[in-house]
Amino acid sequence: MARACCPELRISRHLPRPLTPSTTARLAGSPSAEAATQRGADWRANEEDDKRHRPHATSDHNHQSSTSSPRPRSKFRNTLAARAAASAVALPFSLDGPRKRQRGRRARRRGRVAHPPPGGTEYSWCRAVPGGTGTTLLALRFARGADAAAAALRSLQNAHPVLRARIRTTPSGPTLAFPPAPPPPPPPLPLEPLPAPESAADFRALLEHELNHNPWADPASSDDAPVLFATLYELPPAAGGAALFVRIHTAACDRSAANALARELVALLGGGEQGERVPEDAAAEAALEQRIPQRDTWKPFWARGLDMVGYSINGLRTSTLPFVETGTERSTQMLRLGLGHDETARLLDACKENGVRLCSAMAAATMLAARQLKPLESGQQETYSVVTLINCRKFLEPALDDHNVGFFYSAITNTHSIHGEEGLWELAKRCHDSYTNAKAGKKHLTDISDLNFLMCRAIENPQLTTAGALRTALVSVFEEPVAADVAELQSKAGVEDCVCCATVHGIGPSIGVFDSIRDGRLDCACMYPSPLHSRKQIQEIFDKVKQILLRHASDENFEDCT
Repeated sequence: MARACCPELRISRHLPRPLTPSTTARLAGSPSAEAATQRGADWRANEEDDKRHRPHATSDHNHQSSTSSPRPRSKFRNTLAARAAASAVALPFSLDGPRKRQRGRRARRRGRVAHPPPGGTEYSWCRAVPGGTGTTLLALRFARGADAAAAALRSLQNAHPVLRARIRTTPSGPTLAFPPAPPPPPPPLPLEPLPAPESAADFRALLEHELNHNPWADPASSDDAPVLFATLYELPPAAGGAALFVRIHTAACDRSAANALARELVALLGGGEQGERVPEDAAAEAALEQRIPQRDTWKPFWARGLDMVGYSINGLRTSTLPFVETGTERSTQMLRLGLGHDETARLLDACKENGVRLCSAMAAATMLAARQLKPLESGQQETYSVVTLINCRKFLEPALDDHNVGFFYSAITNTHSIHGEEGLWELAKRCHDSYTNAKAGKKHLTDISDLNFLMCRAIENPQLTTAGALRTALVSVFEEPVAADVAELQSKAGVEDCVCCATVHGIGPSIGVFDSIRDGRLDCACMYPSPLHSRKQIQEIFDKVKQILLRHASDENFEDCT
């Protein structure tokens, strides 16, 4: 490409030969020699500045650890830059990508805004949240008051500076602006107990009320808005106690981080984790795309184009749930699906016996329920789309854990044609094989930018989706459920119930399943857009889902899916 754009410039893997005095003298007479010389001087100045700030890097290429010296790279860059500058030739590509990333990280640490590239995950969520998808909610119900809630939230913000970030509008689009390092003490949160509104008298109604209170809905008026808001309610005397709701912008907190924060918050309210903690700032140092190893993101240009076409075609040919109302203002509502201890154990044993994950069983049961509840002829096929959300923390360099707060998820989208008479484990095995094969091909890493691009295009052009409803799939599931034993911890803090979920009424699936296994019991928060779908409609589907799961989990002889 460089040779086609610039025939006189030849680039090889070896260091270029230095310019001879005669060549330098001949090039010095060119009209742009003075400006080119200045560009070369600026380039060398930037390189010297980068040397002073560049940390010692280690490379694990081919699993061999070694300390890399910047000297050969700097010599190559300086020599090539000087030659290009002397000949006033513009390079058709950039040689300083890693240096730009380092500058972006240093800018974030100093409190300046580092503009994300268009199509980045952070940018995409900043576009999606104003439309109604991506408000993460931590909801806690207390048997008594929560007087220590404000202090506990301040401790969380001290431990995770990303929770003190703000949404800023920049020339390249909305992005996160992080506090400088070291960050100043967080401002006190206004967390005086409020009476519950008459329209939301119980915990579930309050949860939906807070879930749909979107402070980032208007990007113009919400510029410089914080990523975290908290509200404390006194529940009516009939119910008693209090309820704490913490809303977090999804660009700053994904599902795994939200559950980790909920556990930390409950521990703080129960009197634990009172010691001083070292703040973690993984999200401020680098975004998701910058942490993925380059070897795991490369994909041929033609393959990327084919995948984009494939995603677009599949989106047009898939079926959805029937829409109840499409033209009214939407909100997100929630249904709870729960199984007892013994029922959960039988279901997990059945999943293990059939070689599938719980997410595949849940997706298969949802597709079967949706198809069986439609008044279609026997054997008539429909194609449904399933989104599997994958926690990428362990695939990054360096690897992160759930206590590193930020957004580090990706998605794999698969389509399945069913006629409604399949067995649960047969369809679950198809779901499992589809997403695991895609994951083995690293599509959860290579396709991040493709899916972000398509999401932004759909937000800009909702008419490209069925009935302009912005539904991208029938159901979204998480690859791994949140599993924890929290009964003792919640008892110390006086917490009776805890829910972590997010809004889906902007762009997203018809049903978003947020599953957790707490103290051996399966608890699913099933989110759906209303009035696009009605509560009665979704309740019928999940009554059917529960029936399918329990019937097949109780079978003594599991289906042979090999």
